Amino acid sequence: FFITAIPYFQGRLAGANTTTGTLDSNHTGPADTFNFNNWVTLLSQLPLLLFTLLNSFLYQCVPETVRILGSLLAILLLFALTAALVKVDMSPGPFFSITMASVWFINSFCAVLQGSLFGQLGTMPSTYSTLFLSGQGLAGIFAALAMLMSMASGVDAQTSALGYFITPCVGIFMSIVCYLSLPHLEFARYYLAKKPSQAPGQELETKAELLQSDEKNGIPNSPQKVALTLDLDAEKEPELEPEEPQKPGKPSVFIVFQKIWLMALCLVLVFTVTLSVFPAITAMVTSSTSPGKWSRFFNPICCFLLFNIMDWVGRSLTSYFLWPDEDSRLLPLLVGLRILFVPLFMLCHVPERSRLPILFPQDAYFITFMLLFAVSNGYLMSLTMCLAPRQVLPHEREVAGTLMTFFLALGLSCGAAFSFLFKALL
Repeated sequence: FFITAIPYFQGRLAGANTTTGTLDSNHTGPADTFNFNNWVTLLSQLPLLLFTLLNSFLYQCVPETVRILGSLLAILLLFALTAALVKVDMSPGPFFSITMASVWFINSFCAVLQGSLFGQLGTMPSTYSTLFLSGQGLAGIFAALAMLMSMASGVDAQTSALGYFITPCVGIFMSIVCYLSLPHLEFARYYLAKKPSQAPGQELETKAELLQSDEKNGIPNSPQKVALTLDLDAEKEPELEPEEPQKPGKPSVFIVFQKIWLMALCLVLVFTVTLSVFPAITAMVTSSTSPGKWSRFFNPICCFLLFNIMDWVGRSLTSYFLWPDEDSRLLPLLVGLRILFVPLFMLCHVPERSRLPILFPQDAYFITFMLLFAVSNGYLMSLTMCLAPRQVLPHEREVAGTLMTFFLALGLSCGAAFSFLFKALL
């Protein structure tokens, strides 16, 4: 919601008060005094990285319900503050400081929330991880549509911006209600009550889709062998896990990392490339057509809405197939090829530039690049998040999910840092 409302914030920071700063103001170029695009990206991802790491320690001493509900309530209050500031006239400097502080704290609580939810998903079948990632993609579409409706509503700027920031408050409140209703679902109670120390064979009964990839970890991949696994005597079980500690409830983080390091590296590279140009560079691209309605809606539709829709499509594709698999060399190659999107976007139609030329002025180029960029981001991110738990033993999956969340945040932070460099190159 903060990234999609970049025009509103830039209007306020340019000196416009709440009666004239609109959601559909023109995007500023590289000479933007506050570098809002870059700072909002960096201060979103840096706390995400730090607090994701902190959450790996918090989960042992702070109850899961406290972490999730506490984070949701804190985010709700901070968005309510952002909505209230729409009605408050203030100079650009203090407004920038308060906005950046809000971005920092919202993403700090988001890191704890996301890490806690990924850990919770580690006890459920991998299908639900895919649905969770698709939900994150839908959130971006939700924000982009909220901005477009605010722009097209025809109401005054103040009411438009206020309605835009009240929308996430309603969404967060609904999320709180949904989470409170979760323990009342029989399905959720079954999985949430499961303990990491339970026998791997019991996990296998409910995670049939993971059996084939588990064979490399000493777990059979056929139903007949699974039945034999369940009948094993207690003294024979260690033979399935010769390298694991005697207390399966406390898996080694280092051993888990050794198994998933390639997936973690791919995830970091995916988000480093994405955040290095989105939205710092892509939000500055304008339509090459003459001024009009299309020019006004070009960036909200072709940058934010198109990215979020295609990102969601990419995430959802992993519900139907997982290709390439975790042992294929093609996966790192596909991830590496995404680096090409950085020069492609920098050579699109960004009018205010002093160094690089414009090689792709037509709108069609930008739309094509954005479509491929977004689909590959969603698919490769979701693919690595789904494949990582399949490379570890059942009782290690919660640790694997937490580690992948950390590397996700690391990639976002690296991309945010690189965005300053690429914007300076323009």
